[in-house]
Amino acid sequence: MECRHYGRLKVYETLAEAMTAALDRRERTKMAKPAYGLPVDPTEYKAVVRESESFLKRYDLTKTVTPEKYKTKLGKLQKQARRVHHQMYLDRVPVVVVFEGWDAAGKGGAIKRLVSALDTRRFEVVCIHAPDGVEKTHHYLWRFWKELPRAGLLTIFDRSWYGRVLAERVESLCTTDEWQRAYREINEFEKMLANSGAVIIKFWLHLDRKEQLKRFKGRERAAHKRWKITDEDWRNREKWQNYEPAVAEMIQKTSTTYAPWTVVESNSKYYSRLKVIETFIDTVSPALEGLDLKKS
Repeated sequence: MECRHYGRLKVYETLAEAMTAALDRRERTKMAKPAYGLPVDPTEYKAVVRESESFLKRYDLTKTVTPEKYKTKLGKLQKQARRVHHQMYLDRVPVVVVFEGWDAAGKGGAIKRLVSALDTRRFEVVCIHAPDGVEKTHHYLWRFWKELPRAGLLTIFDRSWYGRVLAERVESLCTTDEWQRAYREINEFEKMLANSGAVIIKFWLHLDRKEQLKRFKGRERAAHKRWKITDEDWRNREKWQNYEPAVAEMIQKTSTTYAPWTVVESNSKYYSRLKVIETFIDTVSPALEGLDLKKS
């Protein structure tokens, strides 16, 4: 009897000590570093901005294709994508595709052209919005786990866990420690998926501010597109210089051999859509057995 009582007390004491130590560490972290947002040192921040601008300028946004070439090539690529998708199912290979990009960069249009020829029973498009009340009570990756594809299926994320190091970082919705730690957490999360046999494809749809403004105004003028433009889009545009370093750092720190980023030059929607489908085919095909695209 006495040993049982001692055991219970020991458990309670250990739990209390562990929780107290965790709370103390949390308080020390808050005091040691700035709580939210981008780097607070103006010199450091300017250096980050210069580096990000240089990184993003490597991509040629003048790339385009003619409407005739687009129409011809789109049909051929969609047919190949359909064969790849079917072989994925036969080989039981799960595929995760992530779409991130500037507002109005054409994520929805690219996704539509990618999936239009696929078997609707074997893919899902998951549109990610700000976390709700229940999701906020869990680790930020929790809500994505249940959306991951089973063997042989395809899941496309329209926005993703990268919100942690983009919107949540820029909008100060998480602490500096949290978004800095997220690079490692995301890399480990994706490595677990890759180790389990999943193919991971990540797209950043990139355009310049001039083209974005043109598309914003076009959406405002067209009645059937007006729902696509909101006050939040305009507000985000004003924070472009804050998002640029976040985008560059995200790509540089989370582009791995098992889950590389593909930057898609998206000033031309035709070029962007073709590159997305080509990348899907070229990335998934090596993981499949017995696939012969020459028959497509």
